[in-house]
Amino acid sequence: MSFYSSVIHTFLISFGVVIGASIFTGLGAIITNHPPYKSMIEVASSIKIWAIAGSLGGTFSSFTVIEKGLFEGEIKSLVKQAIYILIALSGANLGYYFIRMIQRCGEIWGK
Repeated sequence: MSFYSSVIHTFLISFGVVIGASIFTGLGAIITNHPPYKSMIEVASSIKIWAIAGSLGGTFSSFTVIEKGLFEGEIKSLVKQAIYILIALSGANLGYYFIRMIQRCGEIWGK
């Protein structure tokens, strides 16, 4: 897989984990008679770190690449891993802001 396709996959996996978890939490909140927006926002903010770890393929592979970059001088792999981490973080944060946008649109349209 090329670098660019891996970057796109990493971003979308991280984004999808946050969005999917939030949507299903909202459904569960509706079923259990809890406020869905509040539940969705809480889960979206707390699952971001897991979305990043999941999109990177687990945390240990990332640490291995970082270790090789630092101690064995593989700077290129270290830079790639830093880009993957930043892209995963961007995807998770965009997913969180997307859920916040749904909440704000509901407030605007609900009036």
